Amino acid sequence: MPEIQLSYGPIDYQDTGGEGPVLVFGHGVPMDGRQWRKVVPLLDGYRCILPTLPMGGHHRPMRPDADLSHRGVARLLGEFIERLDLDDVTLVLNDWGGGQFLVLEPQGRRIARLVLVACEAFDNFPPGAAKALAVVCKVPGGVRLLTRLMRIPAVRANRRGYGGMSLRGVPDDIMQDWFAPASRSKAIRRDFAKFATSAPGRETLLAWSEQLRGFDRPVLVVWATEDPLMPRAHGPRLAQLYPKGRLIEITGSSTLVPEDQPERLAAALTDFLTQTGAEPVRRAG
Repeated sequence: MPEIQLSYGPIDYQDTGGEGPVLVFGHGVPMDGRQWRKVVPLLDGYRCILPTLPMGGHHRPMRPDADLSHRGVARLLGEFIERLDLDDVTLVLNDWGGGQFLVLEPQGRRIARLVLVACEAFDNFPPGAAKALAVVCKVPGGVRLLTRLMRIPAVRANRRGYGGMSLRGVPDDIMQDWFAPASRSKAIRRDFAKFATSAPGRETLLAWSEQLRGFDRPVLVVWATEDPLMPRAHGPRLAQLYPKGRLIEITGSSTLVPEDQPERLAAALTDFLTQTGAEPVRRAG
């Protein structure tokens, strides 16, 4: 897997290559690009880039002084996009919604489109049951305890926690892998805790959200109808926030739409890209 050294540390990423329009995918906590493993193969003709952001599922720690707040990770994502010299980027997010704030930063000029799939929005940082996770991560040794609990199959599958993020269920080996780096490394646990406890207060979040109205490029909001973490009302509200926002609701899915409904999500994404000038580039022959 390629790696790039950024100001706060190394970032691993996957890159499908090709000459097609560029899609950069964000992921949840403490996940990685495998969150999109069912969708990317359905996006023929696009260059798909999937960085592993420092949210706990990364394998090499950041510098101790790294800003791993939501805005800090958004800026790190912007630096990643700049270092790869990517332009006319479609940024695709699911679960983690902090990537939206990249459009408020100077690097946001490289973002041509947003696709927001059942993600944190407005004052829903962190969402639902994840608020308890943030509390645990504030306690000394809390992340270590969490990683130990996540070794227990019944805990991983609990519908009030990570098990509720997908109606189909995330494969157990992948779920274990997402928590493995923090279980092995104290420095990764430090990074995990920094990010998980970084959400500001409600007034700040709503003020940042209001600033997003200034993003006047196309935005697709894809919301899941059976999602216990992201309020149903946030889908239409988010689409209305952006001047060029549009909404699609997908049934038969919880938060991880790429896991539960990959074909429908890929079709919605492809239609949106085509309609907004990002035609796929097919390989000859």
